[in-house]
Amino acid sequence: QVQLVESGGGLVQAGGSLRLSCAASGDTICISAMGWYRQAPGKERELVATITSGGRATYADSVKGRFAISTDNAKNTLYLQMNSLKPEDTAVYSCNAVCIESIATSRDYWGQGTQVTVSS
Repeated sequence: QVQLVESGGGLVQAGGSLRLSCAASGDTICISAMGWYRQAPGKERELVATITSGGRATYADSVKGRFAISTDNAKNTLYLQMNSLKPEDTAVYSCNAVCIESIATSRDYWGQGTQVTVSS
């Protein structure tokens, strides 16, 4: 079992910055990748950024050049630095961890989400 707890959301003006954190606990040794997803009201959940245990990061086109995903393995914490925020970035941001349970199976774990609101 892996537990994920996000923090760092809030209200910010357009052009501002926020840093989200996701603290992982439990059986973290099984984690092969982590990521941030977001869901705006009335919209489907979408991928924001992911990072593998080897440090390879990928980003949605809409956030490239503005957001940066990183990890602090010593603290078992995932971060999302969000710069040049836009009103369309407003959403509930959730942390995800992919846990390898066996050679053929994996499980996704999710945090409870943190609200990010960007005012124009």
